[in-house]
Amino acid sequence: MATTADFKNGLTIEFNDQLFQIVQFQHVKPGKGPAFVRTKLKNLKTGRVIENTFTAGVKINTVRIERRPYQYLYQDEAGFNFMHAETFEQISISPDFIENADLMKEGQIVEINFHADTETPLTAELPPFVELVVTSTIAGEKGNTASSNALKPATLETGAEIMVPMFINEGDILKVDTRDRSYSERIRK
Repeated sequence: MATTADFKNGLTIEFNDQLFQIVQFQHVKPGKGPAFVRTKLKNLKTGRVIENTFTAGVKINTVRIERRPYQYLYQDEAGFNFMHAETFEQISISPDFIENADLMKEGQIVEINFHADTETPLTAELPPFVELVVTSTIAGEKGNTASSNALKPATLETGAEIMVPMFINEGDILKVDTRDRSYSERIRK
């Protein structure tokens, strides 16, 4: 058990019989009336973010979450298959648990969050940036690159499609931000 004084970003709580992670919180002490805490909570099952207000001092059930490194092996009809980096234990996870799963390539290390009491996987988080090869894109036209914000679609080695600057060509290695699927930079060979 914890109270609203124990709130911090990333804390996982049990709320309305579901697991939520605190994305953002703010303690508010109005001039009139009791203090309260305004929060944004992310549902770990659906990924939906909701807003909720808690009265200051109210008791909340916290949930212990463990982060474990797993290596992505392959995908089959059961989902995505991972192997624990130290124990070599293999698990299969549904695509619903992984945000931007199409940016994941074989051999990549992924952090999987487990509910410590029930040993069930909750979410899988890709590293903030991944390096992927461009497999196909249209050629940039001369004169079209004068504007620094000109973008074109590119398909990456994992099959993911992102928007890239006009100077990117097939075979280039890109650094891609997995949080918003954006192009970050071109890696020199």
